Amino acid sequence: MDTSLSTIAVVGLGTMGTGIAEVLALAGREVIGIDISEAAALGAVASLEASTARAVGRGRITEQERTDALARFRTSDDLRTAADAELVIEVVPETYEIKQQVFRELDAIVSPTAILATGTNALSVTRLAAESQHPERVLGLHFFNPAPAMKLVEVVSSVLTAPPAVEAVTALARELGKEPVAVGDRPGFVADGLLFGYLNQAAAMYEANYASREDIDAAMKLGCGLPMGPLALLDLIGIDTARTVLEAMYSESHDRLHAPAPVLGQLSSAGLTGRKAGRGFYTYDAPGGQAVVPDALTPAADAASGAGRDVASVGVAGSGTMASGIAEVFAKAGYDVVLVARSQEKADVAKGRIAKSLERSVTKGRLTAEARDETLARITTAGSLDAFAEVDLAVEAVAEDLEIKQQLFAALDKVCRPGAVLATTTSSLPVVAVARATARPEDVIGMHFFNPAPAMKLVEVVRTVLTADDVHATVRAVCARIRKHPVDCGDRAGFIVNALLFPYLNNAIKMVEQHYASLDDIDAAMKLGGGYPMGPFELLDVVGLDVSLAIEKVLHKEFRDPGLAPAPLLEHLVAAGCLGRKTGRGFREYARR
Repeated sequence: MDTSLSTIAVVGLGTMGTGIAEVLALAGREVIGIDISEAAALGAVASLEASTARAVGRGRITEQERTDALARFRTSDDLRTAADAELVIEVVPETYEIKQQVFRELDAIVSPTAILATGTNALSVTRLAAESQHPERVLGLHFFNPAPAMKLVEVVSSVLTAPPAVEAVTALARELGKEPVAVGDRPGFVADGLLFGYLNQAAAMYEANYASREDIDAAMKLGCGLPMGPLALLDLIGIDTARTVLEAMYSESHDRLHAPAPVLGQLSSAGLTGRKAGRGFYTYDAPGGQAVVPDALTPAADAASGAGRDVASVGVAGSGTMASGIAEVFAKAGYDVVLVARSQEKADVAKGRIAKSLERSVTKGRLTAEARDETLARITTAGSLDAFAEVDLAVEAVAEDLEIKQQLFAALDKVCRPGAVLATTTSSLPVVAVARATARPEDVIGMHFFNPAPAMKLVEVVRTVLTADDVHATVRAVCARIRKHPVDCGDRAGFIVNALLFPYLNNAIKMVEQHYASLDDIDAAMKLGGGYPMGPFELLDVVGLDVSLAIEKVLHKEFRDPGLAPAPLLEHLVAAGCLGRKTGRGFREYARR
């Protein structure tokens, strides 16, 4: 097995192949770019020239380094030019037939010690290796797009792959400045295996008319800190490509969560495959364009949801972090706020938490001392809900327990004036069940803030079948005043964010249960390959494993999908009291404060 890997052939000079060739040439490798299309070869050379020129202009490489890299790259339309390569990376179209033909031809061309790598992200490496005369030298080397920028490389072993081949390409990936992650052979590997299930669910959510494409994308960007919403990402990847990956995943898992949403097939069949076609879930300025242009589904800029009710004062019920954060948000926006807890002492402690938060903002220069004092002056505290008698909007932020919330809303029904809007901040419970605890369910709506409320811009506005139009309009207007981004969603478990986020987290746990990949590798894969601010296990430990399990159970009960059943490992950790950072141990251990 050749481990020097100084001469490398890249077969297929599309966007990915060209990007891989650039990375290799800049790292000092002799690169042979092979494509049956002369236009593709010329395009690859032009792309390398332009990309390296930009790198020189930005001071990332010198002019001499650019000249040397370009000299190390040559193109050909003949696979036989790969004869002297120690490593061949194929990135041809994602079909078994084409890839297997490439491997069969390479067997007769390259040295028996050369390593053959497939760039597939969906097909079985084992099945491809079985077509080779030397299956022990075949493995997967999955770069992410754009290859020059993305740090993750998944190194995929089949049951036939020889360890020296894995060691050689892993070392190469590190020399290229990449972060290699070792994974086994199954469709999607780690990053795409988790990512495409999430994207599929987002497509199904849109297809069901549960929420608009704009609201789904905004919810995941603002609620989870993702660089791109799922539907915009599907357009970027290519809807046809996503469908191919999902079909491969479903063929192995038979998990309904991986069965491609019908809308993906409909768009693909119509040629509406995303950015490359100029239209997918969104419409773009041109085929291959990046700018979204208005179409028939684009909400009108001046679209109004009707006249709402006047809101000058707000009541916030609760004494925890979320309640104090919400009270701070409203007070900073100029509302008079009544903060009520189970006792006056608890309410005062919550106000003290707000004072500390405001002081930190002053220290960081985000708030003036005068604004801090004015904000605190707008907040009054009480130990009884009777203080809500005259508020225009009552916001509940107590424990995520349906019975507790129903008792609270029954009390609010008696205390609050007629016409007051009653809002629950539940993240997973049915809003209508809370509303029916009152004699005025038309006045009840969901306002799901995200933690920490002062920093997070998203609010999921949840209408029930009974919510009045003017109540919905009122809450949207309030969101605008407190500088939050409202997204509309119906009253079903998880709303938008949790309904998409927690199945993804659950699937990550299943990967660990199946010994497919380690915690660290999965977290690294999603941060480096998916652009996630935190890996799934980092996030689970922050959210709390008990909270996560409760949400998973609600989703499973609502949708009755076996794929949504909580992973047993999550249940075991919760039963053992390992709840994450708050207990010092979850999926990882933490130093006690």
